[in-house]
Amino acid sequence: MTRLHLRGRGLPDDEPVEWWIVDGLLSAEPVADATTVFDGGWILPGLVDAHCHVGLGDHGALDNLDDCIAQAAVERDVGALLLRDCGSPIDTRPLAEHGDLPEIIRAGRHLARPKRYQRGFAIELDDESALPEAVAQEARFGDGWVKLVGDWIDRDVGDLAPLWSDEVLKAAIDAAHANGARVTAHVFSEDALPGLIKAGIDCIEHGTGLTDDTIELMVEHGTALVPTLINVENFPGIAQGAAKYPAYAQHMRDLYERCPQRIAATREAGVPIYAGTDAGSMVAHGRIADEIDALKGIGMSPTQALGAACWDAREWLGRPSLQHGAPADLVCFREDPRTGAAVVNNPDLVMLRGVTF
Repeated sequence: MTRLHLRGRGLPDDEPVEWWIVDGLLSAEPVADATTVFDGGWILPGLVDAHCHVGLGDHGALDNLDDCIAQAAVERDVGALLLRDCGSPIDTRPLAEHGDLPEIIRAGRHLARPKRYQRGFAIELDDESALPEAVAQEARFGDGWVKLVGDWIDRDVGDLAPLWSDEVLKAAIDAAHANGARVTAHVFSEDALPGLIKAGIDCIEHGTGLTDDTIELMVEHGTALVPTLINVENFPGIAQGAAKYPAYAQHMRDLYERCPQRIAATREAGVPIYAGTDAGSMVAHGRIADEIDALKGIGMSPTQALGAACWDAREWLGRPSLQHGAPADLVCFREDPRTGAAVVNNPDLVMLRGVTF
């Protein structure tokens, strides 16, 4: 029977903590003959990337599960031990059999309309009335989440536009909830937000088009936000490559310029915000530390920003932090991880299910 011991400080309270590990589980009670593997520093629950894509690469779906395993291992090595996978075009369920990889909370595949998202990423529905049943199917297939594409460029309009009517959204989100799943949506611009929020969506991804009115709606409906700030840094490049659609290109530039102020206003209004990188296509895996730093830029304190990628995110996703009897998923730092990405990117010890890496 493996017996390990760790001593240090915890967050957010910064108080001394001491844990023993018995067969992969945390124990708050002393255990005899335990080997001390960490003594002095900060002991945190495993980090969370609340928006990533295991199974997506630079050009769409990965060819095989070995590449998916490699992506998940990159996340593990930086201490991201819980991943909310916001849409993958391939079935990554076999990764759950690998005890040395992070837990993945899967949202199944993106749901979109034809030619209204990146090619090969989504299930494309010819008729929007099919959305409620498609959502129900993805809810049963996934791990408690469903991912909608809320807006994307409409080439006939030449700009971002919503994909779904308000009535269909309400029926679809109700169908997800009836099947025990929460719903989130990719949304860049302004127009798709009111219908999604009023329909009862649980989370918005990106949210660069939030206005005072839609922020107020999010507060009223208890909607969360995962702003993927390091991915928003790609907006100018996207705009530069869209010269064929000048209205869309300018819109993307405007959204980029307004993003810090809009996300800061969302935080100030009390909307729950969690850290997600959007890793998998335009963003490399293993960058949760950079997203934590970016959250400081919209007004979060160092402790709040770290919590958005750690204990607060775990509570939101229904997973335990550090508590007696919970899986021993933790990350340790000799230096204070609140000081920034240089520390968070280089954990001194990563433990997953009681095994050190």
